[in-house]
Amino acid sequence: MASSSKIEDHRRKWDRDEYERLAAQRIQEELEAHDRAHHKQPPVKRELLKQRDYRVDLESKLGKSIVITKNTPSSQTGGYYCNVCDCVVKDSINFLDHINGKKHQQNLGMSMRIERSSLDQVKRRFEVNKKKLEDKKKDYDLELRMKELKEEEEKMKEYRKEKKKERKRKLEEHDESEDSQRSELASIMGFSGFGGSKRK
Repeated sequence: MASSSKIEDHRRKWDRDEYERLAAQRIQEELEAHDRAHHKQPPVKRELLKQRDYRVDLESKLGKSIVITKNTPSSQTGGYYCNVCDCVVKDSINFLDHINGKKHQQNLGMSMRIERSSLDQVKRRFEVNKKKLEDKKKDYDLELRMKELKEEEEKMKEYRKEKKKERKRKLEEHDESEDSQRSELASIMGFSGFGGSKRK
C-alpha cells in the first residue's frame, strides 16, 4: 500500500535566526545595565598619602605575659592588633609592613599616591634643613665647647677654694672659742692649764 502522506520528522526544529537575535538583544541589555551602574556611582576620591601624626607603639607589650582564652577579644590576644583593619599581626616587622601597606591605607581612606611638591615647598624644606645643620654645627663646635668646659672647671675650683677657706675659718673660730672656755675654767679652778696642747 503506497502511502501518499508525507512522513513527518519527530525531532523538534529550532529557529536559529530567532535565537541569535534574542542572544544579541540580551548581551546589549547587559552592556547597557553595566554602563548605567558605572555612571551612577562617581569614582571614589581618596586622600593623598600623608605622614602619620602619631607614634607607632611597638614596645608596650614587650616582655609581658598574657593569658589568652577562647573568649579573649582579638585586640588583647598575642601580637599587634590593627583596629582599622580588625586584624592581628604576629610580629613588629609584619605589623609595620601592614600599616604601610595598600590595604591599610585604603581602609584609612587614602590612596597610595603622594602629593607633588612645588618648587617653593622644596626651597623652604632646603632652608629648614640648612638651619638645622647650622644649629648642629653651633652645638658641636669643639673649640667653643672646650673653652666653656675650661671656664666651668675654673669656676668650680674657685668655688671649692672658697668653701675650703670658709670651713677653715669656722674651725679656727670654733677652736678659739673652745680655748677661751678652757682658760676660763682653768683660772676658776686655780690651774694654769689642763696640760694639753692646742687641737690640731
